[in-house]
Amino acid sequence: MHGYSRLGTARASGSPPSSPRFRHGRGKSGGGGGGGSKQSVVEKVIFLLISAVFRRRGVLLLAPLLYISGMLLYMGSLSFDVVGLKNGVVVVHKRPPPGSVYRSPQVFEKLWPFMQAENGTENALMSVWKSKGRQVWKPCVYKDIPNTGMTELPRSNGYFIIEANGGLNQQRLSICDAVAVAGLLNATLVIPIFHLNSVWRDSSKFKDIFDEDFFIHTLRQRVNVVRELPEDVLQRFENNISKIVNLRVKAWSSPTHYLHKVLPKLVELGAVRIAPFSNRLAHAVPSNVQGLRCMANFEALRFSEPIKMLSEKMVDRMVSKNIHSGGKYVSVHLRFEEDMVAFSCCEYDGGKEEKHEMDIARERSWRGKFRRRGRVIRPGANRVDGKCPLTPLEVGMMLRGMGFDNTTSVYVAAGKIYKAEKFMAPLKQMFPRLETKDTLASPEELAPFEGHSSRLAALDYTVCLHSEVFVTSQGGNFPHFLMGHRRYLYGGHSKTIKPDKRKLALLFDNPKIRWKDFKRQMRDMLHHSDQKGIEMKKASGSLYTFPVPDCMCKQAEAKTENNNMTTRRTKLLI
Repeated sequence: MHGYSRLGTARASGSPPSSPRFRHGRGKSGGGGGGGSKQSVVEKVIFLLISAVFRRRGVLLLAPLLYISGMLLYMGSLSFDVVGLKNGVVVVHKRPPPGSVYRSPQVFEKLWPFMQAENGTENALMSVWKSKGRQVWKPCVYKDIPNTGMTELPRSNGYFIIEANGGLNQQRLSICDAVAVAGLLNATLVIPIFHLNSVWRDSSKFKDIFDEDFFIHTLRQRVNVVRELPEDVLQRFENNISKIVNLRVKAWSSPTHYLHKVLPKLVELGAVRIAPFSNRLAHAVPSNVQGLRCMANFEALRFSEPIKMLSEKMVDRMVSKNIHSGGKYVSVHLRFEEDMVAFSCCEYDGGKEEKHEMDIARERSWRGKFRRRGRVIRPGANRVDGKCPLTPLEVGMMLRGMGFDNTTSVYVAAGKIYKAEKFMAPLKQMFPRLETKDTLASPEELAPFEGHSSRLAALDYTVCLHSEVFVTSQGGNFPHFLMGHRRYLYGGHSKTIKPDKRKLALLFDNPKIRWKDFKRQMRDMLHHSDQKGIEMKKASGSLYTFPVPDCMCKQAEAKTENNNMTTRRTKLLI
């Protein structure tokens, strides 16, 4: 028997090619007829052989090979440089494809004098975003909740328990999806349990990162949330939560699956558990289920008081340090920690030492994964395909090319940078006004957060959320959630620079590039990011990155261009 769901049910053979005709030139030499006769015989034999091949459809076998060879030559994968002759033999060596080698330091050496010449002459920060959407969007997650009094929820079908794993924003994803599923099943959600991840190694609980009371209160009219299972329910399972049945749910499961498979078990047993609960709900779900995701992510999940207090101070300090630019600053999510460099399987300029360190790092965090039979690591192909994390140097060159001069204040959100002294030096050289959480907060202020990567990431998240420009240098949940949150706060525009890393790979592999050409390419890239800032969610997209139109509504009158960002900064909706 199924329980009651408040949100309702989810919704000849062809002929062979003809032989080509060959035109045969006749010999005009004055020699005897015997030579001409032999030549004619040879030509006839060759003609018959070629005709036989074509009749046997040999061309169909050769054509794909010829096409693939031509494309590889065109793309540079089979390019060769002639070195010379040795004992009558041509000696060649393979030329690496364009964009496959890390040559950014050589490009920087060439362009640095031109950057210095433009110090203090312009700052794109003051007029970086020019795109204006036809409509201005505003949050409207409360649109279907009555303003008059409390709405009593129907009797619950049982308790829904989930386990969230991963880092800060992977946990955030699991929490919001759990709220949506609990609403769909008319279940009571137990505050999610955080799994101690072998990579993140953070023992924080929900209340250490998020404001538990605020979370429960905000959702009270949509989903019932409790801190823990009632004693009488827990006793039915021998006071051991692991005794509660753990349902195996496939990734990206539909609402229909939950209603047909999970709901009956929930009603029968009174409590069900899904662990792990990562990416267990499809992107495309009915609007009422999406509404629960919106409310959970953008309204109910606010950081805990210790995180909120310090992050507000850090934002205020960034603003006060940049009075000359109206309190505006650039934030950069820099993914150049050792584990990220190792996981990307990219090569930089560290030679054998770097390769040895990366092999150790890969084995430490992903035992045997990169040594499996058939696994081929292709650093050059990864770089050409835009899969390599940008170095601090590359991020700095990109920003300088876009018009952000040395007076721009830059906040770097990152973990422990791989060989920081070496790789961070050029970024500091280009942007002396560079800040991190370690420079904005004192050691005493950061002490309670040390050893807890998710809490430290929450500090970075907040400072990045309230910057005028956010720069993402690598994929992942952090930039995806942040872009969506910024769209939610800033009228639908993410105000984010999302670089084309395939194009950058080619540009950074050209030490002869002129500063004028480099700037033009970077300005085009900035313009593209500006245009893509206002973007609606597609059918397969995530509302955590694209909250329009599921979480936002069109505003009747457009706001003025100069929104009071200071007011928005003080209202930290996290």
